[in-house]
Amino acid sequence: MDPALAADSGQSSRPERSAASPSGELTAREARPILIVDDDRSILETMSDLLHGEGYQVMTAADGQEALEAISRAPVSFVLLDMRMPRMDGWQFAKTARERGHRVPIIVMTAANDARRWAKEINADAYIAKPFDVETLLSLVKRFSERGRAN
Repeated sequence: MDPALAADSGQSSRPERSAASPSGELTAREARPILIVDDDRSILETMSDLLHGEGYQVMTAADGQEALEAISRAPVSFVLLDMRMPRMDGWQFAKTARERGHRVPIIVMTAANDARRWAKEINADAYIAKPFDVETLLSLVKRFSERGRAN
C-alpha cells in the first residue's frame, strides 16, 4: 500500500458533483454517495462539509452499526472507515458487510500508527492516516470516485 496516496489495492445525504458535463462528471442522480464512518462528530462534520463543498454527495454514520444500516438502504460509492468506534468497530463492520454480500470499497482512516496493518487485516482497498492533509484526502476521494464511474 502506498501511504502517499493512502494505498490502493475502487444519514446526511447531500448533493453531488454536478454535471454530466463535457468533463464527464456525474450528476447527483447518477453517482453514489460516499459514506463516512467515524464516532467523532467533529471529524464527520468537517469531512462531510469538505466533500460536500467539493461537489460530492455524502452520507455519515457514527459507528459500524449505523454504517451497515446505511449501506443496506442505499448503495454507496465507497466507505471512509474509522476503526476504533463504540457499538461496532471497523473490523466488525467490514466482516459483517462482506458476510452480507456488500462489496463496497473500504478506505481505512485512523489516527493509529497501525493504519496500514489494520487496512490489510480487513482487506481494505486503501488507507489514510489521521491527521491527513486535505489535498491527500481529496486526491484519494477523486481516485475512488473515478474508479466507481468506470465500473
